Amino acid sequence: MTKIGKYDLRVAGADVVFEEEKRTRRVEVILSVNGGEPVVAHGEGEEFRTALDKVVDRLSRILKRQRAQVTNHQAPKHSEGVVSD
Repeated sequence: MTKIGKYDLRVAGADVVFEEEKRTRRVEVILSVNGGEPVVAHGEGEEFRTALDKVVDRLSRILKRQRAQVTNHQAPKHSEGVVSD
């Protein structure tokens, strides 16, 4: 779960739920984010490790996407503003 911290420094904690049904292992991770909505991801596999790897991949994609939306929608800096002739 330490991999997730590099994508968003506002991550305050994580709740991880492991479930087992016959041959299927499920993992659910709920990330608590300071100043934001919790982020939830699910993964399934034949082993808990593969399910957890899928969840980490999904969480990293979600956090990257959220970070990109925040950084892409900011106003340009004054120094990068309109150039007047």
